[in-house]
Amino acid sequence: MNAPMPSDEALMAAYADGDLAAAAPLAERHAPRVLAVALRMLNDMAEAEDVTQEALLRLWRIAPDWEAGRAQVSTWLYRVAANLCTDRLRKRGRLAPLEAAGEPEDPAPAPYERLQDAQRRDALGAALMDLPERQRLAVVLRHIEELPNPEIADTMDISVEAVESLTARGRAALARALVDRKKALGYE
Repeated sequence: MNAPMPSDEALMAAYADGDLAAAAPLAERHAPRVLAVALRMLNDMAEAEDVTQEALLRLWRIAPDWEAGRAQVSTWLYRVAANLCTDRLRKRGRLAPLEAAGEPEDPAPAPYERLQDAQRRDALGAALMDLPERQRLAVVLRHIEELPNPEIADTMDISVEAVESLTARGRAALARALVDRKKALGYE
């Protein structure tokens, strides 16, 4: 019988006490979602991987000072990743050239489906990049990462009402940006 996986707080405490092996389960648990958020924010896999790695490194550095119950590890990581993404976007002038975005891997079996999925992702990615940073982050966390509004509010350090407003405005802007491409993207 498998033992239950220790909580994030237990793993943080173990790591702070010198158990370096506690870092692996935390990274396995949180890195994929942090990477997904960073990729949606930056539209660049290499930069998203760098942000994910930096966020995890910062988590290990603060482990000795971690206060259980004060914040969730996931919320803290999302906030750090969002700040790192914002810094990178400001440094590069917000938008990366579309040519710099590599073709994402897609395991779909049929070539037509892979092409259509890629076109949909590219269209959404481009439309997301046109949103203001805070709207983009709110939309990504809510509708792509499916986080609850209170966790998004903690991550972004804003009220739940502000999250709702940002996501509503972001969804409306995305709908306006993509409405003319609906048929071309295979949405009848």
